[in-house]
Amino acid sequence: MLAVASAIGAWEFFRIARACGLTPLEDVGIAVAGLIPLAVHAAFQGIQFPSLTLGAVVLVATLGLTIWRRGVDGKSLGAAASTVFGALYVGGMLSYGYALRYHPYAFGDAAIRFGERHAATDPTVKTLVVPSGALLLMLPLLTTWASDIGAYAVGRGIGRHQLIPTVSPGKTVEGAIGGLIAAIVVAWAFGNGVLRPAAQLGFKWYPWGLILFGALVSVAAQVGDLAESLFKREAGVKDSSRIIPGHGGMLDRLDSLFFVLPVSYLLTGWLLTWAPR
Repeated sequence: MLAVASAIGAWEFFRIARACGLTPLEDVGIAVAGLIPLAVHAAFQGIQFPSLTLGAVVLVATLGLTIWRRGVDGKSLGAAASTVFGALYVGGMLSYGYALRYHPYAFGDAAIRFGERHAATDPTVKTLVVPSGALLLMLPLLTTWASDIGAYAVGRGIGRHQLIPTVSPGKTVEGAIGGLIAAIVVAWAFGNGVLRPAAQLGFKWYPWGLILFGALVSVAAQVGDLAESLFKREAGVKDSSRIIPGHGGMLDRLDSLFFVLPVSYLLTGWLLTWAPR
């Protein structure tokens, strides 16, 4: 799924790059973007390969193809740079979702119990068993969605001061603060109410670790959203594509996650800890 999303996102990114006057090697960039999550999967499955050397070979091969296919008059520097950047920006960033799903602390299954308080008297208590890594991955996803919804609702309701009007005129300072607060609340609620009791995973310096996680994820999400707005504004397009009816393209749906997933992986490496019952 990540490989398919990366390939589609890279295709949309290269459409934007062409609208900006660049000439990326779409076929090469799309293929590399789709292969990066598969390479991460292979690494987690124990298949050893020299990743840095392979990355250098891909870079050199891309430069060679650029010289051959674009030539002197084909803006070779911009073509090579946009090809490599597009593949890494989409495929590389999304691959951190896989790394979160298979985080070394998130091993085993998590048991989510519905109606646990009445387990002694109610025989209909339900238990949902899911991988711990799935719950860990849901934490930044839910926090990002909360940030987006909070920023939109507060911005539309009481937003008065534009955040960065030259990049995205519709975003306001009040909306950014609303998104920040919503992200913190959802991160705390999910971490305390689901992640800790079900997966026995917690954050250091409770509850401040969770609050810090929610705040930084919200900042990353809003920066990611602004980054794609900047790309589209430079290209003069409204949506990255129309592949998703009513929602635009893959980049329009995942723009925040390109920043959130690597930031979340870094934060979990610093803050995540076991929280046994």
